[in-house]
Amino acid sequence: MWNDRIEQVKEKRLRHLEGGGDAKIAQQHKNGKLTALERINLLLDEGSFIEIGAMREPAPSQGDVRKSQSLPGDGVYTGWGTIDGRKVCVAAEDFTVVGGTLGVAHAKKIVHLQDLALEMKVPIIFLNDSGGARIEEGINSLSGYGEIFQRHVRSSGVIPQICAILGPCCGGASYSPALCDFIFVVKDISRMFITGPDVVEAVLGSRPTFDELGGASMHSRTSGVATSLYDDEESCLAGIRTLLSFLPSSCSAPVPKRAPAPAGGEGDVPFETIVPDNGRKAYDMHLVIERLMDSGAPLYEIQKNFAANVITGFSYLNGRVTGVVANQPLWLGGSLDCDASDKIARFVRFCDCFHIPLLTLVDVPAFLPGKDQEQKGIIRHGAKILYAYSEATVPKISVILRKAYGGAYIAMNSKTMSADLVYAWPIAEIAVMGASGAVKVLYKKQLAASADPEGEAKRLEKEYEDSFLNPETAEKQGFIDEIILPEETRDRLIAGFDLLANRDGADAGWKHGNIPL
Repeated sequence: MWNDRIEQVKEKRLRHLEGGGDAKIAQQHKNGKLTALERINLLLDEGSFIEIGAMREPAPSQGDVRKSQSLPGDGVYTGWGTIDGRKVCVAAEDFTVVGGTLGVAHAKKIVHLQDLALEMKVPIIFLNDSGGARIEEGINSLSGYGEIFQRHVRSSGVIPQICAILGPCCGGASYSPALCDFIFVVKDISRMFITGPDVVEAVLGSRPTFDELGGASMHSRTSGVATSLYDDEESCLAGIRTLLSFLPSSCSAPVPKRAPAPAGGEGDVPFETIVPDNGRKAYDMHLVIERLMDSGAPLYEIQKNFAANVITGFSYLNGRVTGVVANQPLWLGGSLDCDASDKIARFVRFCDCFHIPLLTLVDVPAFLPGKDQEQKGIIRHGAKILYAYSEATVPKISVILRKAYGGAYIAMNSKTMSADLVYAWPIAEIAVMGASGAVKVLYKKQLAASADPEGEAKRLEKEYEDSFLNPETAEKQGFIDEIILPEETRDRLIAGFDLLANRDGADAGWKHGNIPL
């Protein structure tokens, strides 16, 4: 009896590990994709995966497909393991088994894992590769998505939720990743859309390509749906491991720390060389960030290819994980548009959920003007930044490097938006607008009547700059805490965050969810 039962268990396990069989695994590889188990083994520490629900199958009455084949695991591997020694839960859909489609048993396995991850307060990672809802199970399969979505919302702001799109993810299924905190995509593999080319063609009369509808590059650069874009699955899975190194396991767990390190970047290049004092000249804000943060801890950018006029990401400052938000003068002068507003707001809210302190580097000329932005709702989108910064109770420090004009200055974590500390470099310009624009508005009639309008404009601009475009005025009125020299910036940041470190820690627990913005 024992031997027979043991052999039966071994046989079922082996069949489950073989997925859809050699032919389908070969086809998966031919399509340039890894199998679900290969992905899990690359993602997790070696030998750490412990599967649950391996032998779960659909009820025989649920669809004719069950009569012709056994489906151990029902097309998804669920379980837990470790990444750098830290526990995580993983659900990996197996495209070699009925196209990874979601049926009742498939959904219940994922829901059980979500409940387990939430209860144990560990991150959960989804590796999506599925043809969508299983048609032969009808509305029962669709209801499974509803249960999964509900768990995403319950877990939001409690545990990090990460999803990698490693194949198709279409229709209602795409809302599961959309409810996660981070979405990873891979070139030429990831496809994510609500309606396919056939439907679009039937409704609109023109047929888009799969890449136009839901390709990895499109979602990374245009829609902003994707957080990170990778060239292959191996680097994508490695990227998930790297991201987790910056994140606590839950809102109740401490933020990771590492040994303090000296400043990174080109240490012998002065900030004054990197940042021109001429406000019309662009520069790469990444060079400033590198000089301020620890060496050996390059910025892990979030939505790097989307809304490039702002930078968001994680790095280490004196061994502490720090969320970084910065204007990028190389794109649109670092101004704030609708997409940049959404990007900043969601990142700030994520950091606040998980008690990650925020550093804001300011060089912003304005909210991007124009008819297109107004019609897209820049007022509505821009308000998201105001809400996110005002709501956040994590330590928040801002440094005004150069320009800080108008409503955009207020939005970029100004003192009146509850910033804890605000510093400014000596060349900082804090005002309603730049000198040229201000003079044109304030002295329109005077310039028109002048015998030398150009000369008069320059004189008035100089007068305006001396009176308003300097940090001394803001310092005297308490809108900034100190004018600092560029080389003092890192030390001030370290000291400031050290002072604020105990104000909002893991003992604060859950604050709010991380609603998609």
